[in-house]
Amino acid sequence: MLIPARMSKAEEQRWVTVMLDKLAAQESRRVLGDAALTERAERLSAQYFDGRARPASVRWVTNQNTRWGSCTPAEGSIRLSHRLQGMPEYVVDYVLCHELAHLLVPGHGPDFWRLLEAYPRTERARGYLEGVVAAARLPHVPGARDDQGS
Repeated sequence: MLIPARMSKAEEQRWVTVMLDKLAAQESRRVLGDAALTERAERLSAQYFDGRARPASVRWVTNQNTRWGSCTPAEGSIRLSHRLQGMPEYVVDYVLCHELAHLLVPGHGPDFWRLLEAYPRTERARGYLEGVVAAARLPHVPGARDDQGS
C-alpha cells in the first residue's frame, strides 16, 4: 500500500488499519470453492451470454503463473489461476466471462471482443490486471513507504 508522504505516523497507522480491515473482509467474501466458482460461471453465462456458454467444469489451478485463466472448448473446461483469489469480484468475473466467451468463439478476434463487450466492467478489469502485472515488475526498494508485506 502506498501512502502519501505528507501523512503523519498516526494518520498512516489509522489508514493502514482501516484498509487492512477492508481487505480482510473482502478476502473472506471472495475466495470461492470450485463448486461456487462453477455456479458463478453459470450465472455469468446466463446474464451476459444468454446461457449459451456452458462449462462442463470450472476450477482453480495453481500451475498457471503466466495466465489468469484458460479454457479448453472441446472439453468445456475452464481453469482460473489461484493468483486471482482475493482480487476484486469484478476482476474474477471478467476472467470467467473471458473464458466463457472462448466456449463460444475461439481466439481473440473481433467476434470474441464484441461478445465480451457484454460484460460492462471489461476495460476496468483489464486495467486492474495490467496494473498487477506492472506492479510485479517493479523493484522493491528497501525503506520505501509501503505495507511491509510487499
